[in-house]
Amino acid sequence: MIVQIDGNVGFPITLDPTVWIFDDRKIELQEAFQKSDQDQSGNDQQEVWTRDEYQQKLRPPVNKSLTRYERTKVLENSYVMPIHHFLKNAEPNQNATEAILHTTDGEQTITFEQLENAYLLFALDGKPLKEDGPVHVIFQDGSNQQDPFTGVNKISIK
Repeated sequence: MIVQIDGNVGFPITLDPTVWIFDDRKIELQEAFQKSDQDQSGNDQQEVWTRDEYQQKLRPPVNKSLTRYERTKVLENSYVMPIHHFLKNAEPNQNATEAILHTTDGEQTITFEQLENAYLLFALDGKPLKEDGPVHVIFQDGSNQQDPFTGVNKISIK
């Protein structure tokens, strides 16, 4: 149930999607695509951050205490994690142009830009993706939302 990011990166990393349910950076699946629709239409306003909010975005609080309602909600919803958080830590080289998604069904090649703007689906109805996981890759524009890349267990940057 781990995902490796390696290849044309400064630091190969290993991700454990089973702990992301407690990470505050996760996004509900339906909200992720509603936000993308708003971004594309240009209707949302520019965010203004204070210094504290900016630092919190760099190192978001993980595992904050949850209310009973939030605990129930976490166990019922589907969640995605933007991959760009992890790509930043892997430090891809400037000449990275594509990514190979290693899945249980073989390899799929996508552009590096598509990978940067992708979500990793890690929980469906509050449960980890055991049968066709550990993660699914879904583009932020929703173009492959109905047919995501499933069974992704390694991402190689080229």
